[in-house]
Amino acid sequence: NKKPGFFYWEEPLFGYYRTTDTWVLRKHAEMLADAGIDVVFFDCTNGSLTWQDSYEALMKTWSQASKDGVKVPKIGFMLPFGPHSLVSLRQLYRDVYKPGRYQDLWFVWKGKPCIMAYPDNLTNDPVDREIAQFFTFRPGQPDYVDGPKRNDQWGWLEMYPQHGYVPLANGGYEQVTVGVAQNANPVSKGHCSAFNLPNAYGRNFTVQKGFDPRVEGYLYGWNFQEQWDRAIGMDPELIFVTGWNEYIAGMWLPKDNWTGDPFSFVDQYNWNCSRDIEPNKGWGDKGDVYYLQLVDNVRRFKGMDKPEIASEPKTIHLGRLGSWDDVKPYYTSYRGNTLSRNCAGRYNTYYTNNSGRNDIVGAKVTHDDEKIYFYVETASDLTSPQNPNWMVLLIDTDRDKSTGWNGYDFIINHTAPKGKQVVVEKSEQRKWKWKQVGKGQFIVNGNVLEMAIPKSVLGLSSSVNLEFKWSDNMQDEGNIMDFYVNGDVAPGGRFNFVYC
Repeated sequence: NKKPGFFYWEEPLFGYYRTTDTWVLRKHAEMLADAGIDVVFFDCTNGSLTWQDSYEALMKTWSQASKDGVKVPKIGFMLPFGPHSLVSLRQLYRDVYKPGRYQDLWFVWKGKPCIMAYPDNLTNDPVDREIAQFFTFRPGQPDYVDGPKRNDQWGWLEMYPQHGYVPLANGGYEQVTVGVAQNANPVSKGHCSAFNLPNAYGRNFTVQKGFDPRVEGYLYGWNFQEQWDRAIGMDPELIFVTGWNEYIAGMWLPKDNWTGDPFSFVDQYNWNCSRDIEPNKGWGDKGDVYYLQLVDNVRRFKGMDKPEIASEPKTIHLGRLGSWDDVKPYYTSYRGNTLSRNCAGRYNTYYTNNSGRNDIVGAKVTHDDEKIYFYVETASDLTSPQNPNWMVLLIDTDRDKSTGWNGYDFIINHTAPKGKQVVVEKSEQRKWKWKQVGKGQFIVNGNVLEMAIPKSVLGLSSSVNLEFKWSDNMQDEGNIMDFYVNGDVAPGGRFNFVYC
């Protein structure tokens, strides 16, 4: 097909969604919060478009997510490079900032709301003077090589070694960029070009080592990691990462002033020459590798909170009021994320998802010499234990990902409980293949489920050091990517709670 238009380099994990799909936007809020992302900038660099319908849907969804306990990223806007952002700037000020809408979501930098825009062509009009005083302006530098051309600029994507932007008085910089890949090549000398041209600097490329020769080299994040190592070594105040959910690939012809012949895919092209971190479907159970790499590096850059120390072991009497009151920690999970999906997608697609059932909000664990006890709490009364995939508990008893199914050595409630007993099964051959090895006790009281499992069944000794995960209403058994999509899990995606 040599007709210009818009295509997808791959199908996103959540399908060919529209950016007004609030079900997807809620998923994004949780994933980005779990990754430790502080701010998301909306790419409004094309003409004067600000994608108002999309940012309205996002702000409404993320504001509610924040009320539900999600530490959602703040928001900002990246407007056209150069002095052509005046229309967008005025529209956003008039619609969002001047009336103070969703102020709890604004990204504030150096004491004022931050916007990546050029203030140069603001006039002496009273409203323009208000705008000039209202924002912290950080105009975007579009080039990947040249570095800052003015002291207030921020970058968005650069070749390695990236520059520092906005020097600080005591040394260092405000901002450094990190990219997954760069639509550039040796002929363009690192400046912006088309991603489908030969030797493009895709996911498998590093300046220091060249191209990863493996066929599946796109999976290993060489480019991304080289940039992270550079940025973390510079220790700026903020690292700007490109990018998230830009799956659409625009195809242009030579008459559009791009150098590809017979066509150019500029920003996205294929599995290797693309910049998305958001998980995709085409890579199967490796569709989230860049998301996990993001998480790892954000933690390297920002550090992590010290985990709460577990309370002393104790015997739990299932169903006894107050028995769990002094057990710590309380592992929290997001409330309000089991709503149904019902939204049109791109082209002729339409998406529904009604798998949200039991909204898991918290969990606890403790043990004594003979048993380990699990507690899980939902937002409202639990459904019938005979429902399929009801309140499944996965346990990694040795914290070794090379054993069990994706590290999970045991599963409880994969087989529906009978009477007052839950079935404990062990993974065979590291696959989604489970063999019954014992039973435990359980009780349900309204919105609380409690379990007692003999340590001998799980192969546990007097000391306990394990990871665990709750999952309700899994739809695609054996596919770990289902944890991002269906039912509810605590914690999200591939994350686990740790108890030791």
